Amino acid sequence: MARRTSGPALAGDLVSVIYAGGSFDMFHAGHASLLAECRKLATPGGRVVVALNSDAFIAAYKGRPPVCTYLEREAVLRACRYVDEVILNRFGADSRPTIDEIRPDIIAIGADWKAKDYYRQMGFDRAWLDARSITLTYVAHTYSDALSSSDIKTRLGAR
Repeated sequence: MARRTSGPALAGDLVSVIYAGGSFDMFHAGHASLLAECRKLATPGGRVVVALNSDAFIAAYKGRPPVCTYLEREAVLRACRYVDEVILNRFGADSRPTIDEIRPDIIAIGADWKAKDYYRQMGFDRAWLDARSITLTYVAHTYSDALSSSDIKTRLGAR
């Protein structure tokens, strides 16, 4: 559902809005790789919008607060050349209102989520996405366990 724009692209050009949501704690090469792939999905003039989880949601979901605060994580994402906008995912586990606010054409998630139930995690189903003409895309990127925030925390704890 690419839309016509009169903004950064030429008037009438089709552009895509790409949604990437997450915590992005301790920003690392895996995060950068995912966002670079999101940028490739965005058409010229398209936008990559990151819905960033709050500190409170991360603490509730993971059982511990993030290492970096929301403002620190937001600053790093805003400095990333692949990201056009960062907004607070202020509804926590229910990302639907944030997705409705962004109105993306594509929700891009890392291929590492293929083995998990992303639909259940996000609180929506295929019909909900179809009603909004949103495509869910698993993005191949250079993610590995060696690039996860959890692994970095483990490495730090071993020192």
